[in-house]
Amino acid sequence: MVDAPLIGPYQPDDRLAWEIDGPRTAGQLLSEVVRLADSLPECPTVLNLLSSRYEFLIGFFAAVLRRQVTLLPQSHASDTLRQIAKEYGARYCLTNPEHPIDGIPCVGLPPPSPSQWFEKVPSIPLSQVVAIAFTSGSTGTPTPNRKTWGALISVAQATAIRFGVNGGDSRSVVATVPHQHMFGLEASVMLPIQQGLVMHAGRPLFPEDVRTALEAVPGKAVLVTTPFHLRACVAAPVKLPPMGMILSATAPLSRELARQVELKFRAPVQEIFGFAEAGSVASRRTVETDDWLPLDGIMLGQEGPDWTIRAKYLPYPVRFPDRVSVHDDGTFRVLGRAEDQVAVAGHRASLGDLNRTLLEIEGVSDGAFFTPDAQEDSVTRLMAFVVAPGKTEQDIQQALRTRIDPVFLPRPLVFVPRLPRNETGKLPREALRDLAERCMRRGTRDDA
Repeated sequence: MVDAPLIGPYQPDDRLAWEIDGPRTAGQLLSEVVRLADSLPECPTVLNLLSSRYEFLIGFFAAVLRRQVTLLPQSHASDTLRQIAKEYGARYCLTNPEHPIDGIPCVGLPPPSPSQWFEKVPSIPLSQVVAIAFTSGSTGTPTPNRKTWGALISVAQATAIRFGVNGGDSRSVVATVPHQHMFGLEASVMLPIQQGLVMHAGRPLFPEDVRTALEAVPGKAVLVTTPFHLRACVAAPVKLPPMGMILSATAPLSRELARQVELKFRAPVQEIFGFAEAGSVASRRTVETDDWLPLDGIMLGQEGPDWTIRAKYLPYPVRFPDRVSVHDDGTFRVLGRAEDQVAVAGHRASLGDLNRTLLEIEGVSDGAFFTPDAQEDSVTRLMAFVVAPGKTEQDIQQALRTRIDPVFLPRPLVFVPRLPRNETGKLPREALRDLAERCMRRGTRDDA
């Protein structure tokens, strides 16, 4: 196979997406894609910042038909967007009229028109580069990663096979993750569109919004989300409608949180392991195991001390960003990133493990450890930020003292109203560094 169709097994009048004012059909999508493609400016690349998942899909597919590469930055800060547009040759941006980007010509979608069906759904070469996804910058500067149509199709098919997801189930997909994120693009756009599912166009953020979205779509939905959003749903007094499955990614999901989610919402929680360089590569049922099973088509290889990911759709082996232990049966366990390890007074610990311990303390709704930049001749000292209304520093430190080695107790422990998480719940290091500097100027509580 050298190419693959733009959409999966839909009939013209089949519901393909669910907008705020009702359903959209497969026929409507293709009509709007072709009409927009005919009107797009000549350009090698485009920024697609459309907030509706359905409208984003129209813009994405229109660009694909024009052989334009869609840039997917995770930060929507104007300076970042202008820099990326300049560096990658994007001379226009697809965006909502109420959200113009200074310095970049913006193009909106034309008004909807009567739909028509095409005898032959457009097919796209598997080798065509259709997107450039940027890493989150959680451990440094965001880096670009080129994605072919074949890579997106392969991941969607492998995910569907792993979890038994297909259009015959009359399923829907509701997602709290942005569609510009790699996991969001794969699981909330490509997965439903290739498998004939109904895609919810919105992005519910709060537990009550999630409930409303799940009630709006037909069938038992797949909820595509993150540990950050799951923690909020568990803590809220909200009853979600029956779901077929919950699919989590972007950060490690603790077994205890997965257990709480399954107990409260009575739906299996599956977890995806992936990274922007390779996309989704493995899954696990979090309440059952700490080990990851590679998706079909994924092969693990070793090059010196490093393990790599291989797949037919990847142009070369991609190195794991994490340290992993690979078992004889082909599963693997993630041991954390090298930069995640911290040494204090001869003792070593993982920042990820410390964060999970902090979040397990009763009354802590959010929190994170942070290692300030090392100073010459200084001793490594950890600090931590915590969102814990009604708790005192003594409460938190006492709870930590019973769970971790005393050398890792944070000094200082900073109370904040919220952490600077991005749209997927990650904490970019630069944002934490800025928060640390601000808090050090103000003292050990930040009320901004």
